[in-house]
Amino acid sequence: MEHGPFLLLGGLVVLFFFVLGFVSHKTRLPSVLIYMVFGIILAGSLTQDQALSFVAQTGIVLLFFLLGLEFPLKRMTELFSKVWPAGLLDVVLNLGAGSLLALAFGLNLATAFLIGTVVYATSSSITAKMLEEKKRLANPEAEFILALLIFEDLVAPLLVSFLAGLSSGVNMTGAQVAVLILKIFGVTLGAVFTGRWGFRRLSHFVEKHFEKDFMPLFAAGIAFSYAGLALALGLSEVLGAFLAGVMLSETGQSEKLEHLILPARDLTLPFFFFWFGTSITLREGVPMTALLALLVLWSLLGKLIVLLRRPDFRPHSKGCAQSGSFSRAERRVFGHCRLPGITSAPVLQRRLHPGDGLPRAVPV
Repeated sequence: MEHGPFLLLGGLVVLFFFVLGFVSHKTRLPSVLIYMVFGIILAGSLTQDQALSFVAQTGIVLLFFLLGLEFPLKRMTELFSKVWPAGLLDVVLNLGAGSLLALAFGLNLATAFLIGTVVYATSSSITAKMLEEKKRLANPEAEFILALLIFEDLVAPLLVSFLAGLSSGVNMTGAQVAVLILKIFGVTLGAVFTGRWGFRRLSHFVEKHFEKDFMPLFAAGIAFSYAGLALALGLSEVLGAFLAGVMLSETGQSEKLEHLILPARDLTLPFFFFWFGTSITLREGVPMTALLALLVLWSLLGKLIVLLRRPDFRPHSKGCAQSGSFSRAERRVFGHCRLPGITSAPVLQRRLHPGDGLPRAVPV
C-alpha cells in the first residue's frame, strides 16, 4: 500500500496524456504544444518532482536514440561533410547577428551574448517530434534539419561554457576551451570506433535474439549509458543518445531495434514536453518589445537563409527550405521570451533546477 498513491497518480497522469493526445489527433493541433501548454498551466501546483524529471529525461533520450538509429556511420559522414558550411553560416547569422542586435539596443556584452545564443539555439526535441508527428521525416529537408540540430548540439557546450565565464566575470582560458573541444571529439570518436569495430560484429546476435525479453534492456542500456556519459562530461544528453543510436545502427538491424524501443518512447516522451512546460513561469510585462520583435523576425529569416544556401548539398525547393526554417523556428517563440537579465520581471523565465548553475540557454 506504500506505493499505492504513487501508482494511482502515475496511472491518472498517463490517462491524462492519453486524453490530450486524442484531442490533438482530433483537432489536428500539435501534441507537443498541448502538452507544453498544460505544463505551463499546472506549473504552479507542482513541486520539483524527481520522478517526473527522470521519466521526462528518459523520453528525450529514447527519442534521439531512435533518430540515431536512422544514421549509420557512412551516412553520417557523408551528411556532415555537406552540412558543416551551413552550420557555420547558422552560427554567424543567428548567434552573431542576434548578439549585435542586442548590443545595438544598449545591452551589455554578457546579456547580448546570452540573447544571441537563444536566437541561435533550436530545441532538438521539439523540432524532431514535430517532424515526426507531421510525417515529414521522409521529406528531403528533414535529413538536413536533423544534421543541423546535431551540429548545434556540438556547438552548444562551447556557448554555455562561455556564458558561464561571462556571468561569473572569469574569462574562459584557451586550455578550458581546448578541453571542452577534446571532450566533444572524444565522445564522437568513441561512438565511431565502438560502432565500426564493436557493434558491427553484433549483427547476427541482434538478428537472432531480437524477440527475446532481454533485448530491450540491451538497447536501452546502451542509450542511457552513452547519454549519461555525455552528460557527465558536461555535454548534451541528446548528443550522447543520438551517438548511441548511430553506434547500434552499425548492426544493420535498426528497424528491429526501433521496434523494441518505440513503445517505451511513446509512453515517456509526453512527460518531457509536459515537464518542459512546467519549467516556464508566466510573469507580468513585456520587456523591450522592439528588440523581441526584431529577434523573432531575424531568427525566422536567418534559418531560412541557412536552408536556402546549402553548399554542396542536394538541391531542394524553396518551399522545402521555408518549411524547414519554420520547423526549426517553432521553439523560438519560447526562447525569445525567456531572456533572463534584460529586466527584473521577464515575461517567461525558466525555473532553475538544483545543480543547473546557469540557465540552459541552449535547450534540448
